[in-house]
Amino acid sequence: MNDALPDPNVTPYRPDLAAVELRGVVPATRYVSGTPLLATRGALPVTGAPDAAASRTSELLFGEVFVAYERRAGWAWGQIRTDGYVGYVPDDGLVDGVQEPTHKVAVLRAFLFPRPDLKARPLDTLGLGARVSVIDRVVGYARLATGGWLSESVLAPLDAVEPDFLATAERLLGVPYLWGGRSPAGLDCSGLVQLVLAEAGVPAPRDSYMQATALGGPMAAGTALRRGDLVFFPKHVGLMADAAALLHANATRMAVSLDPLADVAARVEAAEGRGVTAVRRLVHRTLSRAAEPGP
Repeated sequence: MNDALPDPNVTPYRPDLAAVELRGVVPATRYVSGTPLLATRGALPVTGAPDAAASRTSELLFGEVFVAYERRAGWAWGQIRTDGYVGYVPDDGLVDGVQEPTHKVAVLRAFLFPRPDLKARPLDTLGLGARVSVIDRVVGYARLATGGWLSESVLAPLDAVEPDFLATAERLLGVPYLWGGRSPAGLDCSGLVQLVLAEAGVPAPRDSYMQATALGGPMAAGTALRRGDLVFFPKHVGLMADAAALLHANATRMAVSLDPLADVAARVEAAEGRGVTAVRRLVHRTLSRAAEPGP
């Protein structure tokens, strides 16, 4: 057995239970195969314990697949297929039978209706990027395989991308800060980065410490910051909107906001003992030419 155990945030194992493919990698009493389930709510909390009072660590979003290794007492424990995050989710928001998505939500928030009627009381709210499977269309509405109707105007092809991820981030200014949030209903710092990069077709891990090594590449000392650069701090991450301003989801303003980088760095240093810890540049990004300075 390897003494250096893998990260439990993205590896499905507990002392009593682990994924069968982890046999010989991590110690556990039992090893089981996972069951893929589909999330059918706008956002389900992911927690570190099967307890409604437990802190949210992340979210499982509508249309995502959750591989469950245990279902008990109203909770499922397993792993989100999208980003590999592990935790507990309420079992009543999951269903058997995974459908392949056909479209995605292209607006910040979209109402799911019980019938093709904008006056109907909505069943739920789906966020930007939610994957859906359309099985029928009637008078400007799309019926989903999981039930309910969306206006066709809120949908885009599954492969549609917005390469200017800063433009997407700017659309999210003012969204409330939510610890563990991954959707436009509420975002934390790394959830914001993950969401806007997903819309650009760039998969990103869930937490800022993961993003600090997985995204982009390091920059040489003295390189001028520019739009789109990722700036990391202890327990925090943001995106440069230009050479001096940081766009980030933060608990100071309790929202996604635009702030001078120098102010954020000073505030974090006062609280954590360190300011900026790393800057990474996504070399494959595409940003607005008008807003981006030259090299």
